[in-house]
Amino acid sequence: MAPSLLYNPAKLPPSAALQLAQQAPRVLQGSPSETVDQWATYENLLLSCLRTGDDEAAAKCMDQLEARFGADNERVMALRGLLSEAQAQGNGELEAVLKQYDAILEGNSTNIPITKRRIALLRSMGRVSDAASALVQLLDFSPTDAEAWSELSDLYFTQGLYSQAIYALEEVLLLSPNAWNIHARLGELQYMAATTSGNGGGSQPKYLAEALKRFARSIELCDDYLRGYYGLKLVTTSLLKEQAKQAKQTDDGEFTLPDSKTIERLDELATVKLSEIVRHSTLKDRGWRGYDEREVAAARELLSQNGIER
Repeated sequence: MAPSLLYNPAKLPPSAALQLAQQAPRVLQGSPSETVDQWATYENLLLSCLRTGDDEAAAKCMDQLEARFGADNERVMALRGLLSEAQAQGNGELEAVLKQYDAILEGNSTNIPITKRRIALLRSMGRVSDAASALVQLLDFSPTDAEAWSELSDLYFTQGLYSQAIYALEEVLLLSPNAWNIHARLGELQYMAATTSGNGGGSQPKYLAEALKRFARSIELCDDYLRGYYGLKLVTTSLLKEQAKQAKQTDDGEFTLPDSKTIERLDELATVKLSEIVRHSTLKDRGWRGYDEREVAAARELLSQNGIER
């Protein structure tokens, strides 16, 4: 099925984004209509064209959006900034765009779309610490912004600051407690914290137990979530290998590891579900075609490492 211009193309694979961008001549030849879908189409077409390097078509989409909503509309300003970033040649021009953002925010410090574009630009320029500081300031102003907390978590992760990354992602779960992907991502961070040099010692069992809990919650909320089962398999395998070394409970009683039989059952569940997903996805069976091919390949490799051929 061809991708739709009614949905944000940010997470589409390059081939799908190209399909969308190739619709630019047809869409731009038509006359804009006063519907929500029409303007969402222009915005998503702009984003698709930027991803595929069609700056000319992206600029035409931008002109249509500015003509309809005005150049001083905050969302339009952010899209114009994104277009300027894409067209910039070298760090000098990117610095100029950054100064434009600073000037806009000097006049209106509550312009959230421009604030987020400024943070994204700082990160893309390698100024990760500045981006993190700007995010902290944004969250002081808007503490219920789940997207900002998630981005802050990722920034901390890239710097190897696992405890801070975990804390930020826990804030996302306070705002979206049933987001199974966030539970799984939190489990991934906790697993990496447990297995990364410098984060072991007395904290390792706690991190593994928390990771187990998060992965289990993610598949409870979505019973065919590949990343949840993948993480669960990683953690149970690690716990079963280190079983003799793991303390069942910390002195402060903050967490408890399940008994070995429970861990074995969870490991078996993860193995069965991963095998099922890999098998059906590889055969492209109906109802099993929405999985990322790279994630399926990683699951197949994990099963192979554990002596399971699928």
